[in-house]
Amino acid sequence: MDASQDDVILELRDVTKAYSGILAVKKANLKLRRGAVNVLVGENGAGKSTLMRIIAGVEQPTLGEIWMDGERISLSSPADAVKHGIGIVFQELNLFGNLTVAENIFATREITRGLRGIDHKAQVDKANAFLNRLEAGISAETLAEDLPIGQQQLVEIARAVSLDTRILIMDEPTSALSAAEVDILFRVIAELKAQGVAIVYISHRLEELMRIGDYITMLKDGQITGQALVKDIDTRWIVRSMIGSDAKDFAKATDHKIGGEALRVEEICLPRAQGGYAVDHVSLTVRKGEILGIYGLMGAGRSELFECVMGRHPLSSGRIFIDGAELTAPDTTRRIQKGLALIPEDRQREGLVQCLSIAENLTLASLGQFVKGLFHIDLGKEKQAIKDSIRNLAIKAPNPDFEVTSMSGGNQQKVVIGKALMTGPKVLLMDEPSRGIDVGAKADVFRTMRRLAGEGLAILFSTSDLEEVMALSDRIAVMSNGRLVTILDRAAATEEAIIAASAEGHKQRRTLH
Repeated sequence: MDASQDDVILELRDVTKAYSGILAVKKANLKLRRGAVNVLVGENGAGKSTLMRIIAGVEQPTLGEIWMDGERISLSSPADAVKHGIGIVFQELNLFGNLTVAENIFATREITRGLRGIDHKAQVDKANAFLNRLEAGISAETLAEDLPIGQQQLVEIARAVSLDTRILIMDEPTSALSAAEVDILFRVIAELKAQGVAIVYISHRLEELMRIGDYITMLKDGQITGQALVKDIDTRWIVRSMIGSDAKDFAKATDHKIGGEALRVEEICLPRAQGGYAVDHVSLTVRKGEILGIYGLMGAGRSELFECVMGRHPLSSGRIFIDGAELTAPDTTRRIQKGLALIPEDRQREGLVQCLSIAENLTLASLGQFVKGLFHIDLGKEKQAIKDSIRNLAIKAPNPDFEVTSMSGGNQQKVVIGKALMTGPKVLLMDEPSRGIDVGAKADVFRTMRRLAGEGLAILFSTSDLEEVMALSDRIAVMSNGRLVTILDRAAATEEAIIAASAEGHKQRRTLH
């Protein structure tokens, strides 16, 4: 590909962004090229999302210049960016839950019929066309809050594609998508490239970057540390540039004793509103010191199973036992007190209170252990617990009193994990714990999981990543269409066997219908 200046559509010159005296981006110089996928990589907290929010007009640079088509421009708001043909798919979903998919796609730029107001039929028809292009399987008349997180992500992508942008920024667009949905998205990206659109693509899935990237830019601690043509590098180069090592550290199992049964669930069911089951008579056990991985694609029922165990679905049925004693408490609070803890897939909506500080989020679920007397909190004890959690999880938190939203997505995820661990759980449920986390942060989280298992904690985690489930699990459960298809011992499990079991679940489902 010709890397001449004529290809450059947008350029950042010495762009710096400071928050409360902390430099999130330092003198960044970046060129985005037309008809190419410009890949941006770096560890959590490296400044990737901040840089993209500046280009999208969400944030304004403290210092530096933005040039487009050879002219200096000012992007003082997202509306300014849209006028210049810049669209963004944010890492954290930004949908209005009480509006339909069509209303979300056309929010702030509704199709109208003069004085007769919004043309809802036209919006639905056009929205369905964009959704069909992504093969999303979603009706534009569905409420956004009724969609699982993967389909909400497809709606975000459809909204960005509908803007007819010249520059399209995608911040972790595939973090909740299945492999088939990723393939469809990449076909759409190829179409946009052919039309001359400049794509900015951020992902922690290195194989994706190598598959679709044309140019790559490395960020570390807010600074651009390297740029190259993707065809000239490999994934080992990326990992070395990010964490100083050429191997992923998935924290292989250490020898430790697996204890007795910690959790047993029997015949867990969750009916769907449209008929059938989201969780279909699932029974399994997890032992003390064991990591049981649940593999399945979107719609497999993994998240719904965890939510049933935590008491979040009043209509669910089945029996749950902790340390052999049946759990009868119907509400989530008392189930936490009995030793259950959940790290949800959607950290923004379900794992954090965004207006609170890092410290307040960490202790939110465990304040009872810091109470001294009737209404007095032992601030010294709480502060030490916060400090220990930040150190143990390698959370990048220069000041724990800053709002949790000031952190990168991966560090926010670590705060959610820290909050769960502070409750002193006997059983830890982790729903896609590595979603939106870079290779270095993954190693931190996975080492923590292995350490906790070594200390006797029972861990049940879900993932759609074969490499993760193979590397981390003592046993592997495969779910498909709400059903538990099989449980495999890690020693006997192969990627082929896991994929075959998942496919068999789909086949059985089709046969039943």
